[in-house]
Amino acid sequence: MTLRLAEVTAANFDAAIELKVHPDQNHLVAPVVKSLAEAYVYPGIAWPRLIFDGDRLVGFLMAFLGIDFAGDGTGTDIRSGLWRLNIAAVEQGRGYGRFAVGAVAAEIRRRGGNRLTASWHPGEDGPERFYLRLGFRLTGEKSGDQVVGELALD
Repeated sequence: MTLRLAEVTAANFDAAIELKVHPDQNHLVAPVVKSLAEAYVYPGIAWPRLIFDGDRLVGFLMAFLGIDFAGDGTGTDIRSGLWRLNIAAVEQGRGYGRFAVGAVAAEIRRRGGNRLTASWHPGEDGPERFYLRLGFRLTGEKSGDQVVGELALD
């Protein structure tokens, strides 16, 4: 297993947008093409990356870096974290999600941050168990219809 992140380029764009999660997860995470459109609109905030195992594309992640989480313009709640995580349906359960969270944590640390924020759809069919196993703690906040969790990076 040789895991690495790569930028999305013209050469890998088509493969990136073809990446699909399990059909029963489609309601839990936006498709890669939507994430890439958001990355285009928010170039200073979005950090999209492809996840490769050797030369095989196995997933996609997008981090958000330095956003005003409260959205009130005061700048008192600046956060960075995991915005999207899409692991290909046939590649799930192999540690790629764990690698992705670790890679985002490393980038946040590199930029001076000490916590990683993520949000997810609650419920039995959602990814909550995955995040809690990695050490995320629920904050009690909501982001739209999603719950918010944080992972301390100290």
